[in-house]
Amino acid sequence: QAASRPAAPTAPVAIRKLRREIALLIFVLLLIENIFMQGACTCPLVYNYDNKSDQNGYPYQIYNDSEAAKYIAGAAYHDYGGNRSELLNVYQRAPEKDLIFTESSIGTWNNGHDLTKTLLSNMESIGIGTINNYCSAVTIWNLMLETDFNGSIPSNNGGQPNRPGGCQICFGAVDLNMSDLKTIYMNSHYYMICHLSAVVRPGAIRIGTSGYTDNDIAYSAFKNTDGSYAFVIINKSSSDKNIVLIAPDDAGKKHSASCTLQPRSVNSFKWK
Repeated sequence: QAASRPAAPTAPVAIRKLRREIALLIFVLLLIENIFMQGACTCPLVYNYDNKSDQNGYPYQIYNDSEAAKYIAGAAYHDYGGNRSELLNVYQRAPEKDLIFTESSIGTWNNGHDLTKTLLSNMESIGIGTINNYCSAVTIWNLMLETDFNGSIPSNNGGQPNRPGGCQICFGAVDLNMSDLKTIYMNSHYYMICHLSAVVRPGAIRIGTSGYTDNDIAYSAFKNTDGSYAFVIINKSSSDKNIVLIAPDDAGKKHSASCTLQPRSVNSFKWK
């Protein structure tokens, strides 16, 4: 797990610190701009913050400086603490700026191998919570890691990674067994990606939803470029949930389907 820096301190120390950071930021970005104007390479997108989502409004404090803001593409976050609602606060203050997650990891600290403990929380926080709060991208860190688990097989009880020179507590979306380089262990991030990519196609846009609400469910809906709809929903409760999906066709006629969500389940739907 990457070490996370503390959130910005409060005023008056924060004000002086922020002013120094903005001045340094503008200086660095002007240097970068000068390099790219000379045609040395393609201009990158620059994101500010790159830390936990409990950042006390740090990104839009940077945006409030017009000189700094013009160089910034958006704000970046790590998946180690905070509340996804803070993303919505940042979006509402600067809807023209991008929001992304640059790091989300699993490991021994959050039972990364135990799907009963991590899959639903990963789906709610990263798979759905980021999308529903206007994030455009999430980087899973890492997609694959070589691991020998000290000769044991990973299970719901763990299996400590043995990765000399690397992270000794981290799991990938999939772990590759170093003893044969072909045995693969699939973890919660793998299944999170599968549930979304099975129905949400490249170029899809998130669309609004209305109607049924329940503290034990979370969902997001999309329209794919081929006109099909995608819907991903989780049921965190220990009982069935009955829902009805209603969506219009291209002619505006509404169609519906009744579905039963099994207890503690992730469900992906696609129709046209």
